[in-house]
Amino acid sequence: MTLENHHPLWKPSAERIAASHMTAFMRAVHSRYCVNAEDYAHLHDWSVKHPADFWNALWDFAGVIGDKGERVLIDADKMPGAKFFPDATLNFAENLLRPRADGDAIVFRGENRVQRRLSHAELCDEVSRVAQALRELGVQPGDRVAAFLPNLPETVVAALATASIGAVWTSCSADFGARGVIDRFGQVAPKVLFACDGYFMNMKTVDTRLTVREIASGLPSLERVVMVPYLNTVRDTPPTARLSDAVLWSEFVAPHAPANIRFERLPFNHPLCIVYSSGTTGAPKCIVHGAGGTLLMHLKEHLLHCDVKPGDRMFYFTTCGWMMWNWLISALASQATLMLYDGSPFLSRGGVLWDYADEEGITHFGVSAKYLDALAKIKMHPIDTHHLGTLRQILSTGSPLAPEGFDFVYQHVKRDVCLASISGGTDLIACFAGGNPILPVWRGELQCALLGMKVEVFNERGHSSRGQKGELVCTAPFPTMPLGFWNDPEQKKYRAAYFDRFPGVWHHGDWCEVTPHGGLVIYGRSDAVLNPGGVRIGTAEIYRQVEKLEEVAESLVIGQNWGRDIRVVLFVKLQDGFQLTDSLVRRIKDTIRINTTPRHVPDKVLMVSDIPRTKSGKIVELAVRAVVHGEQVKNTEALANPEALEQFRDRVELQA
Repeated sequence: MTLENHHPLWKPSAERIAASHMTAFMRAVHSRYCVNAEDYAHLHDWSVKHPADFWNALWDFAGVIGDKGERVLIDADKMPGAKFFPDATLNFAENLLRPRADGDAIVFRGENRVQRRLSHAELCDEVSRVAQALRELGVQPGDRVAAFLPNLPETVVAALATASIGAVWTSCSADFGARGVIDRFGQVAPKVLFACDGYFMNMKTVDTRLTVREIASGLPSLERVVMVPYLNTVRDTPPTARLSDAVLWSEFVAPHAPANIRFERLPFNHPLCIVYSSGTTGAPKCIVHGAGGTLLMHLKEHLLHCDVKPGDRMFYFTTCGWMMWNWLISALASQATLMLYDGSPFLSRGGVLWDYADEEGITHFGVSAKYLDALAKIKMHPIDTHHLGTLRQILSTGSPLAPEGFDFVYQHVKRDVCLASISGGTDLIACFAGGNPILPVWRGELQCALLGMKVEVFNERGHSSRGQKGELVCTAPFPTMPLGFWNDPEQKKYRAAYFDRFPGVWHHGDWCEVTPHGGLVIYGRSDAVLNPGGVRIGTAEIYRQVEKLEEVAESLVIGQNWGRDIRVVLFVKLQDGFQLTDSLVRRIKDTIRINTTPRHVPDKVLMVSDIPRTKSGKIVELAVRAVVHGEQVKNTEALANPEALEQFRDRVELQA
């Protein structure tokens, strides 16, 4: 991919650099360790060469509440096996609910129908009442509490109440089908389920009461179901009434008056939450993350890499089934206000989220790369319709943001803004690479590897390479390596997932390249990389070219086994009113050939009406590849639109 980066798209002002938390952290490190970090590259180099000093300094800089203990890192040469802060005790919720001036803690919008806000005092009161109710049920440290909920204030309250006890939180979004929820929660045996009566999507109501009933019936471990009446239809309908041991949220907390929250301080690696792999090629993996690691990593990312200040207003468009929801709520630890939204992001012709940003003074605005691509396609230009005066950072993740996506933001959203394309994932509930308030933004590039993350690019032989495409790896331990997978006592599945490819090194599965600026370009998942004629091609290289075309809404590319080789097959979803003519096929192929190489040109270009994707919006190349090859997709419940897979099955065009 030629990025043509002769000049940065954005540079922070000297005043912004001087006022940043990153600069303050540099000064703190210099004072404490006599480290002359002249710039970010020097600071990052120090952070990965002296990990104990770095994480120790970060704990103090972030003001973590808890007992740090004496040791910072033991068995640092073991991966997995290293342990951070082995003597420390803390409570995750206590750090998120640290004392602060009264003001908005949570602001919520449910499409254009519901608006609510909670002050910090009100949030603490609600967490106190739910925690007391959970304790009365007998919930103890290590017990699992599950949620089948939209992105509501109650979801945040229930998660913090769970964490205050030391119980383990796990959640799915309310648009999951019952089978998908049971496939996840059934593995971890929750004691309590928080659920909703429905949600809004595209100004329509979706009733989930029968789904909740089916979920509850499929989870024999449940002792109580707590219903959140988002649609206010719980009381008067038989489906909910027939739920055994179900109570309304108001009834659940009614016996308990607000009181000081009893925070259980537990070991640094006490489990905090269980998140799930997408599971489209097998049963979802239940990934267990620890409280201390999650807290410290998110504090680093929010304070230093997002420059979150007290009173900032953090928004990320996410559901409760994506790790970005966990990442979002952690912003409370940096004394930010959580800006929650649930529903369609495309109301008002894509303007609803920008209305929210203007009306509430959002400072940090996070969305998927696909959302920005969609705005560009429909020519929705917030720079012409919205003020966005408070907005300092736009974050993008979920898939690689193409260079044209960078252009769109700076031309059609806001010129003076730090655009942070970030990359990490559910596996680490954090990021390997992303934004930086003191560095320039270069077209198509993630700004930097994050502090404390020894990110490298390995070639096939496991050697570090710069300026060449290869596998994204991390060659030193970090605090959010999973504690393990649930029901994997010997850690065989865990080790196989990340450490079999390159022993002693975390293999993440992204195909990427380090740039001359010290940034990264992500070309897609390495397990979806195309390999025609033995040449490895990242799928994002093709998407970038195809989706430039006005006629193409989005696309998906796979490698099909053909003879003794692999041939490239491109599926396109077209904008309304267009057909896949021979002329358009030629133009698609010519665009790819001219801007990449002949190897990138697809052998087949086929039209589909929809592209299958996960609930968090990621297209599922591996699932499509399985269907094309007549293989089973084992867990279609992980998909937002599983019916779309049928368009790829038994295509006669792929038989010749």
